[in-house]
Amino acid sequence: MSRPTSAVRRAALGAVVALFAVMPSAATAATAAPSPPQVKAPAAILVEPATGDIVFQRNADQRMPIASTTKLMTALVTLEHASLDDVMTTVPYHGAPAESIAGFHAGERVTVRDLLRALLITSANDAAATLATRVGGSRAAFVTMMNAKARELKLTDTHYDNPIGLDGSTNYSSATDLVKLTLILRRNAFFRETTNLPRVTLRSGAHERTFLNRNVLVRNVPAVNGVKTGHTNTAGYILVGSASRDGVTVLSAVLDDPSESARDSDSLNLLKYGLSRYHVVTPVKVGQVLGRATLAHRDEHVDLVAGGTVRRTARRGDKLVVTALDAPSELDGPLPKGARVGTVTVTQRGKVVARVPLQTAAPVDAATFVDRLADWLGRPLTLVLLAAFAVCSLYLVLLRRRAVRRRQARRPGRGAPVA
Repeated sequence: MSRPTSAVRRAALGAVVALFAVMPSAATAATAAPSPPQVKAPAAILVEPATGDIVFQRNADQRMPIASTTKLMTALVTLEHASLDDVMTTVPYHGAPAESIAGFHAGERVTVRDLLRALLITSANDAAATLATRVGGSRAAFVTMMNAKARELKLTDTHYDNPIGLDGSTNYSSATDLVKLTLILRRNAFFRETTNLPRVTLRSGAHERTFLNRNVLVRNVPAVNGVKTGHTNTAGYILVGSASRDGVTVLSAVLDDPSESARDSDSLNLLKYGLSRYHVVTPVKVGQVLGRATLAHRDEHVDLVAGGTVRRTARRGDKLVVTALDAPSELDGPLPKGARVGTVTVTQRGKVVARVPLQTAAPVDAATFVDRLADWLGRPLTLVLLAAFAVCSLYLVLLRRRAVRRRQARRPGRGAPVA
């Protein structure tokens, strides 16, 4: 994410027959803009991905330790190189007492689906170790894959030295890069569904295991639907969050908060602020009348309508401009209903963001001979020409009569009568 045919007679190419703005309702416009969110984290970001807006940022490009949010890249590399139904044999993992693990013992046969669920829901380090070893062949090889992927995605402030998130001098990222990575991961339905689970039960392996999502906002706030927590003494408390409401989704990241409560408060403040500033609008609806064209040689018209619906996420207060381009002022058939006669564009912040066809709302028949004759006879110029023709004809008749009289007057007499 960066910083931010038939015979168609056209009056003039590029003519605009419909132009209007989709404005917020009076009630919305009258509402004061929400206050900026209160955020204590040293580094944070809030984005609205549909518009590409960076809604809030603080030290968003600063490289910082990222703890278990490292596992976001572990998940992405796994999803790209393994099937969810693959079964992997778990590797030995001996974590410190404070580490988060799912309790896998070496030699268990666990699906990739369950390993990823453990990785994302309870942030299981032992799941990360198995995925890295089985996907990459070794942890070191997997880390090389992680860094190659970071370069491919242009995560310029990101580098990994392990697949787990343990503190290391070369294991870092930034708020901006974490959100970029999350946006890519959220294209995957399994990732979206998993990170939105309040709890998960793993059914493969030696026995069933059930875990609560470490992201308590997912468990307690309906709008929040992800994504990943992280914590070490060096990195502080981290959360990459997402929330959706009424078709709008926003993503946040807070790094190095001093406590879980501060992390959750900062994240919730950011997400609420983002959701309050955006809404989904429908500037164009299929069948919406956007113009009118007269029918050639007839005193009739046909409506020109949008051939599709456009929905866009917009910042409250933004206007979207709808324009019908290349719209004809006159049409002759035959044309079927739905014939394309132009293009409808939607412009947002000076950029065309959507196009749909401009179509006829009804069939257009070809003009008949009678239509064409009546149209021709009814035109003022035609009447003038007919009148001129009549005058000329009368004048010619008069000239002819005058000529006849002259010839008769010049003809010699037939002689005097005989007495």
